[in-house]
Amino acid sequence: MSIGSHYYSKRFCRNQAKFSIYLVLLFDIIPHRKHEIGLATESFFLMYESKDNTGLDKTSDSELLERYRKGEEAAFREIVSRYKNSLYSFLRRFISQQDVVEDVFQETFLQLYSSRDSFDLDRPLRPWLFTIAANKAKDALRKIQRQATMSMGTMADAGDVSMDEVVNILTSYETTPEDEVSRDETSVRVRQIIAEMPDNLREILLLAYFEQFSYKHMAEILSIPIGTVKSRLHTAVAHFMKKWKAADRGNNNT
Repeated sequence: MSIGSHYYSKRFCRNQAKFSIYLVLLFDIIPHRKHEIGLATESFFLMYESKDNTGLDKTSDSELLERYRKGEEAAFREIVSRYKNSLYSFLRRFISQQDVVEDVFQETFLQLYSSRDSFDLDRPLRPWLFTIAANKAKDALRKIQRQATMSMGTMADAGDVSMDEVVNILTSYETTPEDEVSRDETSVRVRQIIAEMPDNLREILLLAYFEQFSYKHMAEILSIPIGTVKSRLHTAVAHFMKKWKAADRGNNNT
């Protein structure tokens, strides 16, 4: 059961709200860390477990946003429940540091929560949510790396890359929060190559192949023209395949 944002109210200051949503999401999505929350906080959660999102699971995103904007907290809980897994999975692939993933994850939902009065109901929720997450992830990575993103112009084209080959390789890599140590050779190799890609190329590859966003929605999330989306995705695929084939040659020589 998602226990979402039971703990918010107008009387909470921003830091209290931030701490609350962090605990809620941590408790709900990262079960192996529940013990870190403590008995007092766990008891606090149990006070609200009787509240659920009955009847909202079939409600459209736009209606959920409208209902939340009018003050219906259950609508926000349903949004968290609906998108928490895909968003968390996206961030895990985008950011290697687990603590940074958790920070960006809860900051994303915190921003959504605090933007109640500025929702654009004509804008699809999913790409908007991923826009927030992608921007916060890039900010976090810039703070960590303190270096400029590698220019796409320095990337070598992989030549006649088979798109079917790329799709087969990328879609064979499926990971979940429980899949911390995968023994599958393909998954390990894909994870390593993606982790070592420049941020802008890794980001667009994840959005296209793992989250399956359209060109239009990727352009919106990344704030770039559709033409740039297509060229950057081509560069990302070429870069991935170059590294994939290099790894293949290395394996064959050992």
